[in-house]
Amino acid sequence: MSRIELKGINKYYGRNHVLKDIDLVIEDGEFMTLLGPSGCGKTTTLRVIAGLEKPQEGWMYMGEREIINAPEKFYEEPGKRHLNLVFQSYALWPHMTVFENVAFGLEVAKVPKQEIRQKVETALKRMQIEAFIDRYPSELSGGQQQRVAIARAIVSEPEVLLLDEPLSNLDAKLRVEMRSEIKRLHQELGTTIIYVTHDQTEALTMSTKIAIFFEGVLEQVAPPLELYQNPASLRVADFVGNPKVNFVPAKASMEQGSLVVESALGKMTFGPETLTGELPKESSFEAVLGVRPELVEIRTQPGDGAIPAQVYSVMPAGSETTVYLNVGAERLLSKQNGLKQYEPDQQVYLDIDLDKINVFAKESGRLVKLAAAEEK
Repeated sequence: MSRIELKGINKYYGRNHVLKDIDLVIEDGEFMTLLGPSGCGKTTTLRVIAGLEKPQEGWMYMGEREIINAPEKFYEEPGKRHLNLVFQSYALWPHMTVFENVAFGLEVAKVPKQEIRQKVETALKRMQIEAFIDRYPSELSGGQQQRVAIARAIVSEPEVLLLDEPLSNLDAKLRVEMRSEIKRLHQELGTTIIYVTHDQTEALTMSTKIAIFFEGVLEQVAPPLELYQNPASLRVADFVGNPKVNFVPAKASMEQGSLVVESALGKMTFGPETLTGELPKESSFEAVLGVRPELVEIRTQPGDGAIPAQVYSVMPAGSETTVYLNVGAERLLSKQNGLKQYEPDQQVYLDIDLDKINVFAKESGRLVKLAAAEEK
């Protein structure tokens, strides 16, 4: 079993408290991405799991095995944890061929030569680089070197594969290709993968679950679609999504069990079934609406419930067009599929699916109204 559980993990560097009471469960076979801005604690969490860092407080389990017991100063050695780590730098031996780089760990473990050959060839075939088996790293592109590094990590069939920003050194086209390769690899092997990135597109497209960190705190753990549709806080909503979510200030109040919200977008009422347990104690409070740009539909003719707006600027980008709009004193961004043409200051009308917007309490920053789930 490669289920991993972290309980109450705290890590300090001197007086700097870098991990704060981290509780995280990574199920067997899951693709868990640790996401967040630089310095948020995601790489430190990965290093704690790998055994490269020792937390001052907390516990870690793999299946039924206790891996870390900080109060008793017990830390299982990294080599006994049955996991492999792929770093941001490829860390290939320059004087060894691709075969020798990938085979190195198996040779140290004294695996029979015939078995080494078979395992290395299988790993290289999985990464579609079997043709480079006799080349040296200097003869390979960056993407090919990264595939060799991943092949070396999977050749020993680890229970857990740890990937620390492995695509950050690649160009944009290669990053997209490698995302596809890593996702396919996870589906084929069924290995538990823990992946660190600050790129939310990588996280949303590859993961089965995302754990998002801010300043050493684990803010939310959820499947990608849930994280995108119902971010637990304003800062999660602001971090996840491209282009960024629209934030609209509002005033909210509870009336007969329903939430009534007034803003530049008009007056809205949300039933109790849409509300979370994070409502403020006050009956009236300052709120913030979270409106994803793709929810803002633009019409040139008025209609029932449409919101009047003026076009501020238009940015066509081939497959999509982004449009900035003024609604009263507020500025909204709309994302439209395909090429659209609007004139600056043109009068338009907005249709917004109110069921799919989020409402946050401004003071706490917490989500108080859920977006409706996508119909299957």
